[in-house]
Amino acid sequence: MKRGLLLEETRSGGELTESATRTTAAGGAVVGLVVRAVKAATIDKVLHLDVFSFLPRRRQPAFPPTRASLISVASMAIKGKKSQKKPNSKEIVSVKSKKKNDILSESDMEDEELEQQQSINSDEGGDSGSELSLDGDDTYARDVLGGNDDEVKGSGSDSELDSGSDLELDSGSDSDSDRDPQAESAAIDKESAIVQQEGQDELQLNIKEQPDEFRLPTQEELEEEARGPPDLTGLQQRIKEIVRILSNFSSLRQEGATRKQYIEQLKLDLGSYYGYNEFLISSFVEMFPPVELMELIEAFEKPRPITLRTNTLKTRRRDLAGVLLNRGINLDPLSKWSKVGLVVYDHQVPYGATPEYMAGHYMVQSASSFLPVMALAPQEKERIVDMAASPGGKTTYIAALMKNTGIIYANEMKEKRLSKLTSNLQRLGVTNTVVCSYDGKELPKVLGHNTADRVLLDAPCSGTGVISKDESVKTSKNAIDVQNFSRLQKELILASIDMVDANSKSGGYVVYSTCSLMVIENEDVIDYALKKRDVKLVPCGLDFGRPGFVRFRERRFHPSLEKTRRFYPHVHNMDGFFVAKLKKMSNSKGVPGTYSEVQEEEEEVEEGSEIMEEEIPQQKQKKEVLKKEKKNSNDASLKRKKQEEKPATFEKRKKYKPPPREEISKAREEKREALREAKKKTKSSTKKRLIKSFWAGLL
Repeated sequence: MKRGLLLEETRSGGELTESATRTTAAGGAVVGLVVRAVKAATIDKVLHLDVFSFLPRRRQPAFPPTRASLISVASMAIKGKKSQKKPNSKEIVSVKSKKKNDILSESDMEDEELEQQQSINSDEGGDSGSELSLDGDDTYARDVLGGNDDEVKGSGSDSELDSGSDLELDSGSDSDSDRDPQAESAAIDKESAIVQQEGQDELQLNIKEQPDEFRLPTQEELEEEARGPPDLTGLQQRIKEIVRILSNFSSLRQEGATRKQYIEQLKLDLGSYYGYNEFLISSFVEMFPPVELMELIEAFEKPRPITLRTNTLKTRRRDLAGVLLNRGINLDPLSKWSKVGLVVYDHQVPYGATPEYMAGHYMVQSASSFLPVMALAPQEKERIVDMAASPGGKTTYIAALMKNTGIIYANEMKEKRLSKLTSNLQRLGVTNTVVCSYDGKELPKVLGHNTADRVLLDAPCSGTGVISKDESVKTSKNAIDVQNFSRLQKELILASIDMVDANSKSGGYVVYSTCSLMVIENEDVIDYALKKRDVKLVPCGLDFGRPGFVRFRERRFHPSLEKTRRFYPHVHNMDGFFVAKLKKMSNSKGVPGTYSEVQEEEEEVEEGSEIMEEEIPQQKQKKEVLKKEKKNSNDASLKRKKQEEKPATFEKRKKYKPPPREEISKAREEKREALREAKKKTKSSTKKRLIKSFWAGLL
């Protein structure tokens, strides 16, 4: 494209030499334009050059360009040139040849411009003599930047201006070429090292400002904290420090501070940070070491995995998993210890409303609820009692293991919960279950003593193992509630033992389970049953789980309680649970009609028998001597002395033998008949009185 160049003479009439714009080999883009005043004393009028012709029309200025605009254009051209690739010699030669042919075909005006450009290049000399040399581009482009307005206005020759521009160009090119990347990287590394060192110094300064060792807060500081809003960050940090000190108390403790003080402060902080009442957090502190206590409490803050139990009466786990995966429910088998469990990781559809759920192919059930049924191990064609059956997860699992054979008595005392139980039984296709609603303590009177092969007692409890599901337990349960639950559980476990037949060929087992972590609801209840009935603990048949407590603080339990199993959320990733399995050895102690009187008499008999067994030979000898003296002497004083010396434990007690069952039933019938007769007499007497009063009123 032809580039025009318009020149205007200055007022002094000096001659001007100009260099036209040159096109580069890469794309013909304008690199730079240099205008040098050779013999001009002053520049009265700015040259109106067509230097902006290479720009788009919408960006070309409508006013005459100034020196600053020329400088900016030259700098833009230099940047554009640097970003381009340096052409090879072959490319330059080819471009030259093409350029020559184009130039020869052009007009005479273009030939003159070409001659002027060649003359300028020959004057500059050096290796950059070619028309398309990029170094020449730098010299032409930077001539504009080689001085200020004052230098142009002052007197000067072409040589001075050329030398100044060339020096500046050479210095710039030398600075660009002399850059050392290693030195630059070393400088960057040095700067980063300085910044890192400053950060370390600041961190060390902050550490020095903080106290070296943790100290318990004073009473005044605790009062100030109570007045203001709770500082959760400070509480969390203090809890961590106390746990760290208690884990190595001998070396990390504060001088003069006792372990009790640290524990009391830990209780207060845990209660205020996690929202537990004093009783519950104190119970947990007594049961677990500090580090494990924190793991347990943190586990209660997270929900447990969603688990499904496959109903083997209608489908198999493999088939069910494939169908649910196709429906968008991401799941896997639960674990090696369960053949029917599935754990749900993610679901795009509600897992409780699928067609498979409605058809009874599976039931949503926690993993901990599998354990009591697995410990019970029901067999086909057995007679089994579930004393607390609602909502039916364990009952339906028992029916599936029995393959709908035998008979199951599903008892639920609360009538409101019977609807859930019956609906789940119907949905899962259970046909061998009888639903009843009785008080569990009176259930032996209804179903009969020694009539069941196996009994499952999932006793009502405080729910301290399922806090992740019900956070109200943190504040709603206290010592009185736990004591009441323990009393109820002891009565229920005796009733369950009485229903089991010790002579059963395949059974005679009782499984006791709770969703509580309290010792008074678990080990204490089992120890009570071992004392009151002729039963013994047997292994639960579960390969995992922690053994129960044999001793807890001042309490000592039967050594066989090691066979019980405890499950914790922070260890087994399931709800807190307790499972124990009892084997009934004889039916001798399961007959009594009432528990209170007979139990007291049995306690007295047991205590007397234990005392008689513990008598030492020396006491027996004294007893014989006293008998001989009693026969030979009749003195009252000697008798008194003998009576004082004689211990009360020497008296033999007759072992109480409860009356047979027939006599008890006859006595009850006689009482009932007597009550009926008394009622009849009272009715007849009242009728006579009414008749007399009626006739007396008429007369």
